[in-house]
Amino acid sequence: MATKHYFPDTAANTLVPLALRALVTANPHLTLNAAERVVANAYHDPSKVAIISGGGSGHEPAWSGFVGEGLLSAAACGDIFASPSTKQILAAVRLAPSTKGTIMLITNYTGDRLHFGLAAERAKAFGLGDVVVLPATDDVSIGRSKSNRVGRRGMPGHVFTMKTLCAAAAQDWSLEQCMNLGRAVNDQTVSIGTALDHCHVPGRRYQSIPDHVCVVGAGIHNEPGQQLVSPFPSVEELIKRCLDLLCSQDDPERAFVQFGAGDEVLLLINNYGGLSPLELGALTEQVQQQLASSHSITPVRCLSGSFETSLNAPGFSISLCNFSAAAKHCQSTTSKLLELFDHPTTAVSWPSHVRPTPKPALATRTKTNGEVTKNLGVRLEQNYDVIDTSLLERAVRKACERAILAEPQLTKWDMVMGDGDCGEAVEGLCKSVLQRVDSGSATCDSVVSFLESITEAVDNMGGTLGAIFGIFLTAFITALKQEFRESTGIATPEIYASALGSAVEALKSHTTAREGDRTVMDVLLPFTEKFVESRDLEAAVSVAQDRAEATQYLEARLGRAS
Repeated sequence: MATKHYFPDTAANTLVPLALRALVTANPHLTLNAAERVVANAYHDPSKVAIISGGGSGHEPAWSGFVGEGLLSAAACGDIFASPSTKQILAAVRLAPSTKGTIMLITNYTGDRLHFGLAAERAKAFGLGDVVVLPATDDVSIGRSKSNRVGRRGMPGHVFTMKTLCAAAAQDWSLEQCMNLGRAVNDQTVSIGTALDHCHVPGRRYQSIPDHVCVVGAGIHNEPGQQLVSPFPSVEELIKRCLDLLCSQDDPERAFVQFGAGDEVLLLINNYGGLSPLELGALTEQVQQQLASSHSITPVRCLSGSFETSLNAPGFSISLCNFSAAAKHCQSTTSKLLELFDHPTTAVSWPSHVRPTPKPALATRTKTNGEVTKNLGVRLEQNYDVIDTSLLERAVRKACERAILAEPQLTKWDMVMGDGDCGEAVEGLCKSVLQRVDSGSATCDSVVSFLESITEAVDNMGGTLGAIFGIFLTAFITALKQEFRESTGIATPEIYASALGSAVEALKSHTTAREGDRTVMDVLLPFTEKFVESRDLEAAVSVAQDRAEATQYLEARLGRAS
């Protein structure tokens, strides 16, 4: 996790006003009270219930990024991890006035409750209308016995309440109806967070979490977790632990929400700020798989991304909301709540949400390349090159096994000169080829048939090297077929040499890499030239090995190493 920042520690408090000005400049439908750090919807309708939120900064896009038509009317932004002042909150009320009433939707933290509570009382005293506070309380890491007096902490699951509540206000629901809806959705929401480390707050001391420890029950302000799990768990084990805390009906401390068969449930996977979208996507899929297999829950809506962050904390939270139960508690219907959740908004940080339609069952695809039957070889109209199958299998197996053993060294070299994926890519390809060999692809009596059986493995390799292998292999197969059709059908070194030369020429038409550029071509081209010239495979391999060693003295002119 990064502990360096572009802004010096002494400038930490300047980040908030700068970021808010940038947000409003880029989005003309927003307005800013710079002195009080309040962002408001410039098109707010005073005849409808106003929904105001806010809290400490550092949780972006919460809450300023959720201001807009169909979402928040205004948001008050405090210092990093500090509640906004009563004065700031009152400024938000004045920027988003309402003749119908105002709801302050907040996360359940002491500072927020006190400042928003005081602001609500002052707003009423100043004649600013009917103002009520709705705390979001969705954390399950702290059980009933410990949270009984103050309520559960507010976690990112509050976005379910926010989205439906704000849509109801936009549809001109009354203050009482909005409050009943907000309470119902909040009461049916549960969240749990997990983190690999604390976030780094500019200008403050940083206390790291040991590498062998994973925190379960991590909050959004560097609070201690409910569990410190060591040794470090697998992803599957970690997600199981989190989902059990959310869904288990046997835990009297944490069974806050009941999930029944057929209930329509929403899922949120929230990035704490320090995970890549790639890793968050993989985590989201793992969560969905375990929800279905272990808890019989298939979410009707799934959100994945950054909704309420903790600066750059490497962690995420899982939130579930039972819309079926919420609908019953507010005398509505699940379809109506889903309609509210899908209601459009101009808020810049809310994802464009497409209402899902039932997916048609994927037709069972007829698998090729022998994935179903023992014989992986693609049978041609005739075998052009009958060969000793045991020899073919031994040669392929030995080559793949040696390449797999070289993975650590390939990875080490590529981490220095490239992007570090070469070793794993080669290992993955070789393992895939070996799977096909184990299933019988090398018993098809034909080199051409065997090569065609591994084209899918090469296609799945990806990366630049995968593309080079794919072009070369396809061209080699095509050339071999042509050579055999024009010959007596007997495999000879001359046929392989001619096909190899044709394949290399085809490859050269798709890349500018040549000898001296410090690429795979520095080995492939001399190997081909030697084999075409001599018809001697051993001599060609010797040349290839020499040229491979010589690349260490070359300067890279193409590829990432350049």
